[in-house]
Amino acid sequence: MEDAKMWKRHVVRQLRRRDQQQQHMFRDLIGFYSRLVEKTSLTNLILRCSVRVPDRSKSPSSPLLEMTHLEKTTGELAYQVVELQKQMKIKENILEDQRERLLQEERRLKDTLDVRYQLRTRVERVEEDNRLLKKKYDGLMEQQRWAESQLREEKVRGSRLLEDMIHPKQQAAARMNTRNERRSSSFSLANLRRLPFKESSPEKSHGRLSRSASESSPSILTTIKELFEKRRGQSLCGLEEDLLCPVRVSMSARVPVRALQVLDAHEQGVNAATFCSSSALLASGGTDRMVKLWHVRAGALRHRASLDGSTEGITCVEFDPTGRRILAGSYDKSALMWRLDDPVPKLTLTGHKRKVTAARFSLHQVVTGSADGTIRLWDPHRAACVRLVDVPSFCSDVVCSDNLIISGHFDHKIRFWDARLASCVHELEAQGKVTSLDLSADRRQLLSCCRDDGLQLLDVRRCSGQSAAFRAEGFKCGSDSTKAAISPDAGFVAAGSADGAVYVWNVFSGNLETRLADKHSAAISAICWSLSGEYVASVDKRGRAVLWSDI
Repeated sequence: MEDAKMWKRHVVRQLRRRDQQQQHMFRDLIGFYSRLVEKTSLTNLILRCSVRVPDRSKSPSSPLLEMTHLEKTTGELAYQVVELQKQMKIKENILEDQRERLLQEERRLKDTLDVRYQLRTRVERVEEDNRLLKKKYDGLMEQQRWAESQLREEKVRGSRLLEDMIHPKQQAAARMNTRNERRSSSFSLANLRRLPFKESSPEKSHGRLSRSASESSPSILTTIKELFEKRRGQSLCGLEEDLLCPVRVSMSARVPVRALQVLDAHEQGVNAATFCSSSALLASGGTDRMVKLWHVRAGALRHRASLDGSTEGITCVEFDPTGRRILAGSYDKSALMWRLDDPVPKLTLTGHKRKVTAARFSLHQVVTGSADGTIRLWDPHRAACVRLVDVPSFCSDVVCSDNLIISGHFDHKIRFWDARLASCVHELEAQGKVTSLDLSADRRQLLSCCRDDGLQLLDVRRCSGQSAAFRAEGFKCGSDSTKAAISPDAGFVAAGSADGAVYVWNVFSGNLETRLADKHSAAISAICWSLSGEYVASVDKRGRAVLWSDI
């Protein structure tokens, strides 16, 4: 049974194949014949409708005429059939060409899809490689940060070891200097005892004694003078104090009227700027973790050096009075100190729990204020905190004058501290949250900038609530760390606004002296006035620095 079914299927398959072949061979002929039959039927219908009833009396020869007419019509139809066949062949050729082009386009589409697939595969491979590279890059950055932290720790440890080595030598040198001074003083007394002396009557001896003393007094004075000069020459502290506490000379400040130079100082926002005591250098610190030094020559800023070492953005910068060191606070909860000739930090002060908002030099110490509500006094020789003061509010800025420390806070308070006792001796009410403080060159005037869009000038000697306030239409404090400045002669105050303009007020009249605009495209973060009174520098949140003057 199964064989019979297979045989029948084979016969049926062969018959279908023969029908398809014969149908393909006679397809054109059958189509032409069908169309011819249709046209012939149509022609007969037309002729049948057009034939009239014959009139035997009038046309005896009508059958012959009908046959002639039919033959003529049939010939015309045959000619039309031939013409139609030619047109069909032409159209079939056109159709064949179109099919050929379609096949070509399909092949091109297939090739394009293959190329697309290959490109997509390459893109996925490249993305996977990029992910691996990004993972490696993150790992390398983490290793770099760890190595930088280890390097800073090693440097701190090395500096401490060096200090520990130098300290005994300094003590031995001091003891030797003391012994030398004692020997020199004993030698001077021995010389006095060897002066000539003769006995005589009381009156004469008294006269001779007086005369010998008067004669020898110049030599005694000379010896004592030499002794004190020698001791003064051997004193290292006196020289260091002279360097750390130079005599300040208040110069006549110039009101800036135009921009001397506009440059993109940092890749990101600039948070602080300050001039050195000679006004020949400008330092700027930014969110890009860099402190940059600029030469100020002939009304132009030229880049001198870049100081790195901070792992986060810089909040404040300050030169020491000698102009040889620079101090900066950072968002990484530390303060860093550099020498101008070394881009690597010489000292890193750590201990705050939040960002360091202020860092200042104070005699032989360093004072820092932080957002953690503390003020710390540091011994830079040992990199150690010697005093810690807890403040009940966010400390925004700190300034120092001899043994006096003044701090500004977000609780609308300005506090005065005795550095020797680390205790608050006075407290004043501010107009708003204090963003910055600045002392005049003579240390008599204190300028504070507040978030209530105003500046306040206080007399440090009186420490009273009486103050001069400065406001202007359009002036707006741009951030919680906006820094204002007072001129070296205390005749003008300046601050930057959120609209990118610099406002300068006259202290004596209380009026707005000038408004400098169109150079900054973002909120101004800091203003500083050179000690010579010649230049004013302003920096903003987009990394731009502008040097102003009246030249």
